[in-house]
Order: sequence, then C-alpha cells, then structure tokens
Amino acid sequence: MTGKTRALVVDDEAAILRFLKPALEANGYEVAAAMTVGEALKGIAKQAPDVVVLDLGLPDGDGKDVIRQVRQWSDVPIIVLSAREREAEKIEALDLGADDFVNKPFGMGELMARLRAALRHRAQRQGETTVLKLGQIEIDTVRHRATRAGSELKLTPKEFELLACLVRHAGKVMTHRQLLMAVWGPAHAQDTQYLRVYVGQLRQKVEEDPDDPKIIVTELGVGYRLAEA
Repeated sequence: MTGKTRALVVDDEAAILRFLKPALEANGYEVAAAMTVGEALKGIAKQAPDVVVLDLGLPDGDGKDVIRQVRQWSDVPIIVLSAREREAEKIEALDLGADDFVNKPFGMGELMARLRAALRHRAQRQGETTVLKLGQIEIDTVRHRATRAGSELKLTPKEFELLACLVRHAGKVMTHRQLLMAVWGPAHAQDTQYLRVYVGQLRQKVEEDPDDPKIIVTELGVGYRLAEA
C-alpha cells in the first residue's frame, strides 16, 4: 500500500494514456491503465481504485456498459472523459451513475478539479452527516431547516428537498431525470419544465442575483450543478 489515491484510466488511445499517466502521477495519484471494457471491469474488481477516468469509445464495447455493470456493486467515482459531444450521451452516462463528464479536448486543471470533487463526494457519502454545508448555505436535514449566512431561508418542502439534493452532490452535474426522480419520484421523471419552475423559485431565495446565478448553475440540455465554494 502506497497511501496514494489510486486512479484507473480506461482509454484505448495510447497518446491519452501517455499524457494522463505522468500528469496524474505528478498530482499524487497512483495510476493503472485499461484499454477495453473487459480490462476495465477486471481492473475495478481486482484493484479497487479510488477513482476511474473512463472513455466511452472502447474497442470491445461502450464505456457506458462499464458504468452500468460497475454500479451494480460499487460506488467508485467515475469521471467520463470522451470526445462525444451529444447531450444524450452525457445524460445517459450520468443517469447510469457516472459522477461527471469532461469533454475531449480537455484541460488538465479542469480534470483534476473534477477528480477532487468526485473524491470529496464519496468521502461525504461514506461519512453521512445530517448537516450539509456549502459556503454560506447550511442545511439541517433532520430539522428541515436551511440558512444562508445565518439567515433562515423560507423554503417549501419540495424546495428544501431540491436544495438538499443539490448540496449533497455539490460540484456534480445532476441530470433533470436524477433530480426529478430524487425529489418527486418516477411519476415526474420527464417533467423537466416542472423542475425548471422550482429551480427558478429556489434561485430567487438563494442567489444574490437570480438572473445571473452563481450557486445553482445550468448545464444546458443536461441538468444543474451546484457550484462548489
């Protein structure tokens, strides 16, 4: 055991592997590589990495198959790194359980920030707390009370649930479907306009300027991300 954070990079492009391995190692990661769906599944099962960086276009299948299978038995953070730009691809990967999505070509700084956020989310899940904090926002999930800079936010029950869900996954893209399922249930899984109304109401209460939101950020065509402090 080295004590380093273990990353598994799954990509069939040798150039990407040659670039990512030393870059991640320079940031304190211990790096292993896989180039196929089969190698990825075997590596995640045997090596138990702390985080997975996953390309979707693999020679023996689709990277989404990795997400689908791994989520049956592991909550390891998965960051999709892909040249596919279609919103439907991003949404499907996120709905299957990916933690985030970074487009190729990408900046190493952005990828490192997404990796850190995903690792923090997992640590928070494992150490479940009843009080969630993000900058000036604090949510007590037991007392159903939310404050901003010490002042209580007057939220409806659904607004509170929506804000709590976003804070719980701060920094992570939450798709429309994920938020609707978590807050309203399966019957409203497709009601994206319904969600937009509630996000608009919530912004009126938590944003300094609701017309220029800095806390609840829109990911066009995909969903929302709560900005990290």
